[in-house]
Amino acid sequence: MSLTICNVHFTQQPERIVWFSSPLAKLLKLGGRKSVNVKLGNDTVPASVRTIKRKGNHMYLSAGLRRSVRIPKSGNVYVSKEDGDDIQLGPLIGVLTDSDSRSSSAPFGERTGFVKQLLHLGQKKAYLFAFTPRDINWQQETIHGWFLDGGGGWTRRVVPLPDVIYNRLPSRRAETGSTIKALRDRFVKKKIPFFNWSFFNKSDVYKLLDNDPEALRHLPESVNNPSPEKIKELLEKHQFLYYKPSAGSLGVGIYRLTYHPRKGYFVRYRRNGGNVLLRFSTFGSLMKMLRSRHGGDLSQYVVQQGIRLVEIDNCPIDFRFHMHKDGRNDWVVAGIGAKKAGRGSVTTHIKNGGSLMTPEQALGRTFGGRSDDVLKEARTIAVKLSEAIERNYPHQLGELGLDIGIDRDGEVWMFEANAKPGRSIFKHPSLKGQGKASLEYIIEHCLYLSKFRRRDES
Repeated sequence: MSLTICNVHFTQQPERIVWFSSPLAKLLKLGGRKSVNVKLGNDTVPASVRTIKRKGNHMYLSAGLRRSVRIPKSGNVYVSKEDGDDIQLGPLIGVLTDSDSRSSSAPFGERTGFVKQLLHLGQKKAYLFAFTPRDINWQQETIHGWFLDGGGGWTRRVVPLPDVIYNRLPSRRAETGSTIKALRDRFVKKKIPFFNWSFFNKSDVYKLLDNDPEALRHLPESVNNPSPEKIKELLEKHQFLYYKPSAGSLGVGIYRLTYHPRKGYFVRYRRNGGNVLLRFSTFGSLMKMLRSRHGGDLSQYVVQQGIRLVEIDNCPIDFRFHMHKDGRNDWVVAGIGAKKAGRGSVTTHIKNGGSLMTPEQALGRTFGGRSDDVLKEARTIAVKLSEAIERNYPHQLGELGLDIGIDRDGEVWMFEANAKPGRSIFKHPSLKGQGKASLEYIIEHCLYLSKFRRRDES
C-alpha cells in the first residue's frame, strides 16, 4: 500500500478529472493509467487521470469530481492506494456528540470547546468534522457535518459516511434508547469502526473482569444489588464500604458506610452542597434511613470494599488515569490527575470540595523517595487493567478513565472505569500538555482504525 501526504487543490472543470503531479503519480504507480476510482469515506467515484509537471505531491480535483465525491476542503491530507484502481483521500473522521443547548457559535453546547480543539489539532492530517445523530441522512448515506472554517468559526459540509467515528455522545439515557442503538448497529454493519461504544455502569466493569485473574487482584470486593444481609456482612468484614448508584457519575448519590464494633454505624454523604455525617446504633436503623432517602428502591446500587488510601492532611487521595489507544493500537497513559478529597467529603470530586494536584506532588508528600517507583508501578498496572477491560468487552474501545487508589502499602486498586471520561484533570496548569497529548492520541488511533497509518509505523 502506498501512503503519503499530498496537497489537494480544486479546479473549475465540470468533468470528473483528477490531475497528479509527476512525483505523486510515480509514488502511486499510476504510470499509463487512464482512470482511477477516487474514494472518500464510504463513497467511490470514477475519474479520468491526467499528469502535470510540478514538484512535490499535489492533486488537483475538478469541480465535477469534487461535487461527486464530496471532498470537504483543499489542503494537506493523506492519500493511499491499495492494489487496484482505488485512490483514497482521508481519513474522513467523524466526532459524534450532541447537546441540549446549542447555538451557531457553539453547536455542541459546553462540549464545543473540546470538539474545536480536537478538530483544529487534526486538520493537517485528516478531514475531521463533528456531527449529531440528527445530521445523518441514512437514505443518501451522507452526513451534514460541522467543519472548522479556518477563521475560528464553523462551516457545514455534506460528506459521505466516514472512515471512523469517535463517539462522545454525552447522554447516558439517550444511549440506552432504540435510536442510538440502531445508529451504532448501522455503522457496524457498514464496517465503519465506532469507538467508544457506550457508557459503563459501575457493575458492568466488575462483571467483565470477574474471570480475569490479572485484573481481579487490583479490584476491591464489590457486590451488585446487595441484600441488607450482604451489606452487613461486608461491613463487619472490611469496617467501611462505599455504597453507590450503578449508573451514577460525578459522585452523586454515594454513601460511605463505616462500622465500629463499640460505636455503631456511621454514614457520610452529600446533601444540598454540604457534607453530612450520621451515626446509628443499629444496622436496621441505617438501612431504614437509606430506604427513606430513595423511596425504598435500592435495586440499582453497588456496594464496594473501602480501601485505606494514602492521605494528605487527613484527606484521602485518589487518581484519575486517562488512558488512550495510540497509533499502534496499544494502551498508553495520556495523563494522570491526583484528587484530594475535601474535608469530610465522601469522594474526591472537585465539585464536592476536592482539589486537583499532579501525581508527583501527591505521591512525593506520601511516599517520599519511593514516589517514582510507586507511580511507575501504577502506570504499568493501569495499562494492564485497560488491556483486561478491552479483551473482555465485546465492542471497540479507544479511551478509558480509570479511578485508581493507592493504599498505604503502595498497592494499586481500581475503583471504577469510565468509557467516556471527563477531562477536568487537564484544567490543572501542569497537566495542559497531557491534555494536548490526549487529543493527539485520539487522532492517531483514528488514523490507525481507518488504515491511514501503516501498521508498522512508529
